[in-house]
Amino acid sequence: MIVSIDVDAQKTFSPLCPNELLVVEGDTIVAELNAQAALADLRVMTKDAHSPAAKWLVADAADMLKPTGLPEADVTWVSHAIVGSRGYELLDGLPSAKEYDYCVWKGVDPEFHPYGACFHDIGEKLSTGLLEWLRSKGAEIIIVGGLATDYCVKTTVLQLLKGGGWKVVVNAAACRGIAPETVETAWNEMIDAGAVVLENADTISDYIKNQ
Repeated sequence: MIVSIDVDAQKTFSPLCPNELLVVEGDTIVAELNAQAALADLRVMTKDAHSPAAKWLVADAADMLKPTGLPEADVTWVSHAIVGSRGYELLDGLPSAKEYDYCVWKGVDPEFHPYGACFHDIGEKLSTGLLEWLRSKGAEIIIVGGLATDYCVKTTVLQLLKGGGWKVVVNAAACRGIAPETVETAWNEMIDAGAVVLENADTISDYIKNQ
């Protein structure tokens, strides 16, 4: 069983919403996400789903990435992916939520700002149900792409690697990151943890055929 996961492929992380949490070329990954999904039996969507009352919010981007002192929101961020906003929406060209086989909404509680799709909390105690669902479906290969490489993609991949006996493949062409330094570190962390990082959906297809 092959499962494809679209991690936070939302307008908030793209030039379409430049006043939110802009990721350069974040709006260019749709074709690759759809291509990797075409290789899979099931498709998963994850979305940031934040409250305007979130306690980690700051008004100025210069104040981002500072410690919050909160147990479940480590650092500050500017407003992004507020439920009901344009930034909350999936990128154009992706399926609607109901067309996915499983969906995860992250960070709904104003006290929480998780990164990974498998747990609602940073301490990884409160499951979103994704790991359990993957096990119930007999997942063998999980293909991951999305936004942003250095935060939610990385954390989701690391959680998946700890959570089951499946192989985790990351589609580099379907990922974009926030900062070059943290992106490089993220790729190294994922590879060191056992992820298979491949160039694009075509190389993933070849990988699958050889399994």
